[in-house]
Amino acid sequence: MRLGYSMSYWGGAGLGPADHLALVREAEALGYSSVWAAETYGTDPASLLAWIAGQTERIALGTGVLQMSGRKPVVAAMTAATVDQLSGGRARLGVGLSGPQVVEGWHGEPFDRPLARARDYLQVVRKALGGEPVRHDGATMTLPLPGSEGKELTLAVSPVQDRLPVYLAAMGPKTVALAGELADGWLAIHFPPDHLAKMAKHLNRDGLDIAPMVLTLVEEDQELAYDMMRPMLALYLGGMGSRRTNFYNRLAATLGFEQEAARMQEAFLDGRQGEAMTMLPDALVDAMTMCGPAGKVRERMAAYQEAGATTLIVGLVTPTRRLRSRQLRLIAALAPASP
Repeated sequence: MRLGYSMSYWGGAGLGPADHLALVREAEALGYSSVWAAETYGTDPASLLAWIAGQTERIALGTGVLQMSGRKPVVAAMTAATVDQLSGGRARLGVGLSGPQVVEGWHGEPFDRPLARARDYLQVVRKALGGEPVRHDGATMTLPLPGSEGKELTLAVSPVQDRLPVYLAAMGPKTVALAGELADGWLAIHFPPDHLAKMAKHLNRDGLDIAPMVLTLVEEDQELAYDMMRPMLALYLGGMGSRRTNFYNRLAATLGFEQEAARMQEAFLDGRQGEAMTMLPDALVDAMTMCGPAGKVRERMAAYQEAGATTLIVGLVTPTRRLRSRQLRLIAALAPASP
């Protein structure tokens, strides 16, 4: 099982570009195989990865994830091919559907027929990256535009890699199955090992990179570890979605915490964020993150490997560069050996 490092969302914790670059370089030196940059309505991950590409040597550079609604699939393909050229063949294109709050509020696109949209998107991305003339007739997209002066075009820059890896972020069984059908990797977030193993059965394919993203903290004081996790987890379960649609909150319900997740979301959306954090039970934090003493984290990492994870992407919650550097070292030392 390889290790990946998620830079998550820039702009918080007082960390600047120099801090993030130093952490990526340290992760590379420690043997982390990949670094991932996220997108919501802040830093553009492609620009960030292109900048990092020129200042690193080996570490793979992944978008974790680009929102499908924010980039046409041919633009995502061009972006990935460009980063692949700049990095000498280290790009990983992670894409995801996001949710109605961002898709409809930020991009002004309807959040409808998500599975069909994802299918069309992946098929067009693959054609473009493969150097084929892009022609597609799908449920949500037709290229070239019928009855127009549109022409079949071919991507003018080829990736360095013969097959640039494309990852799909997926939480539900149908979307996970689509990742198995059309992608090279599956990005899962906040999945505990047993749920990861259960959902991986929908992939119906060997050789796919199963890459869960997990908030991680090695801390001997277990209560402190829980409290360090609560702010970020409360943001996901309470704030990353509307009252009607929050996929992370639904995941918590699926894991057996429906009432707890509903109560904390209500508090969060009512402006009582501090109270919402305290409403997250320890058992829920344990289910959706990886935190606590070194021995516990080591066992949890081994459980992810046993569940089928081939890349474990860790997200850090510590607030400073020094503390994040320490976490990168501690996590690398606890990682199980590949079988």
